[in-house]
Amino acid sequence: MRDGLDAWIAALLYSSSILVAWGVGWRWGKRDRTGQDDEVEGKFTDASLALLGLLLAFTFSMSIDRHDVRRHAVIDDSSAIGDFYTCASLLNEPVRSRLQSVVHQYALHKLEVARQPTLDSLNSTINQNLELQAKMTSLVAEAVNNGTPFANTLVAALNNLTSRDAAHLAAFRTRLPGIVVALLLLGAVLPAFLMGLQQGRSNRGHHFSGVACFLILVVLVIYVIFDLNKPAEGLIVMSTQPLEHQIRAMGN
Repeated sequence: MRDGLDAWIAALLYSSSILVAWGVGWRWGKRDRTGQDDEVEGKFTDASLALLGLLLAFTFSMSIDRHDVRRHAVIDDSSAIGDFYTCASLLNEPVRSRLQSVVHQYALHKLEVARQPTLDSLNSTINQNLELQAKMTSLVAEAVNNGTPFANTLVAALNNLTSRDAAHLAAFRTRLPGIVVALLLLGAVLPAFLMGLQQGRSNRGHHFSGVACFLILVVLVIYVIFDLNKPAEGLIVMSTQPLEHQIRAMGN
């Protein structure tokens, strides 16, 4: 299972594709140079650029929303771990120490995964989570059988912890759909080709400065979109501070 393209690789592929498309369009247009701009062709170019802007805005918004979902999932997951650890501290020994130790181990595992999350390691992560949750469930059952007065609160906290873990994993699984990536590539290549075609047919120079500005802006936006799609890599990294805070609060 692949974790998607690295942001810099995606930016390089997109920039190369845009440059090639513009070059092909410019050479094609140069062979059919008329000395004046085609008004209808110019309208198609403007429309394609407007559509590219909409695609970039839509994809950027999608990436930002999913980034926020992951960020809130980390916060909620950390809060659930902290609440369950607090409930465990109300139990009598020896269950209290054993349960707190497992919760601490669980928090450390979640922190390690949050710092280097990849889709390739997801199955291993799920298995380890389930094993630790099974240990916690067994200790909670032992505490309930011993007649703890906090049974309802303890069970509710455990249920909340497992539910937040499932939500966290679901948010982490979410990536940009392949069809969106392909559509974004097509939406960037076609306007570049039409720009090159129109500029090649005109007698007003190569317009390299305008093409360079267009390329830089589009590639920067694409880089950020793909960077948001990789929670633990690139310039925009998912914060693990909530989990770190909970581990420090456990005091061991």
